[in-house]
Amino acid sequence: MTLVHHLIADGPRPVAPFSHAVEADGWVFLTGQMPTDPKAPDAPLPDGIEAQTIRVMDNLKVVLAGIGLGLEHVTMARIYLTQFERDYADLNRLWPSFFEAGKLPARTTIGVTALAVGALVEIDLVAKRPS
Repeated sequence: MTLVHHLIADGPRPVAPFSHAVEADGWVFLTGQMPTDPKAPDAPLPDGIEAQTIRVMDNLKVVLAGIGLGLEHVTMARIYLTQFERDYADLNRLWPSFFEAGKLPARTTIGVTALAVGALVEIDLVAKRPS
């Protein structure tokens, strides 16, 4: 098995030592992204779960595009929320808007005590290259 480590030049600035994605046999594992602005990584985070989720998904799309993929290739998502009870319903209302109708990836959502950079949400993905 060959591993390919991807660091996307115009992607979000890593908040820790990691690759944006690692690829193995056509499977692509994307590191969880934060709601930071790739063009202004030290700017304040957007306000609220919806704005932060949109920014996180935009960052994930940048990483996917950097390796020639898109959200249609996503098979699994893990979502981490610091305010689970408060934000879960709002996240669920927004989530389907990122994907083609009827083609949502498998998903796990987890409540956590804190995330890097004070974020409300972090999302990581698993994608598969077309054969």
